[in-house]
Amino acid sequence: MKKLAFVISTLILFLFVQSLSAQQSNKDIVDVAVSVDDFSTLVTALKAADLVKALKGDGPFTVFAPTNDAFAKIDAKTLNSLLEPANKQKLTSILTYHVVSGKLAAEDVVNALKKGKGKVELTTLSGAKINVIKKDGKIWLKDQNGKYSQIVKTDVMANNGVIHIISDVVMPK
Repeated sequence: MKKLAFVISTLILFLFVQSLSAQQSNKDIVDVAVSVDDFSTLVTALKAADLVKALKGDGPFTVFAPTNDAFAKIDAKTLNSLLEPANKQKLTSILTYHVVSGKLAAEDVVNALKKGKGKVELTTLSGAKINVIKKDGKIWLKDQNGKYSQIVKTDVMANNGVIHIISDVVMPK
């Protein structure tokens, strides 16, 4: 039953994002995120870290965007603490770990994975490295702590870059 619910949820998210892709290309990354209810936690975090203006910039950017469900996997006390002004620098480091300079569409990532024999190292805006790997027929991010986040939807286009939706929040060391 849980598997069926997961499949149905994934299908609904896929169809919803597909329809958004066509509509969103005239909006910047922040405008796209704001227009998707499932990114409300991400938008709150971007505001708390004062990153909205940066991600409304020219870019281009590639954003690996965690959904509300991805943020819900973080302990609520920890997440609330990160949103406090005193932890702005740490939150900024985490959020910029989800952003790469340049526009990497899914096709670009797949081609890089072929050249890299299933693994590509990217430098994030935080300056830290993150790996994109192909494993079990799926594409994953592997953070500096060895944790994985599946890329569940690709190529949500914006006028200043692209968003790829991920299943978990990735963390720098």
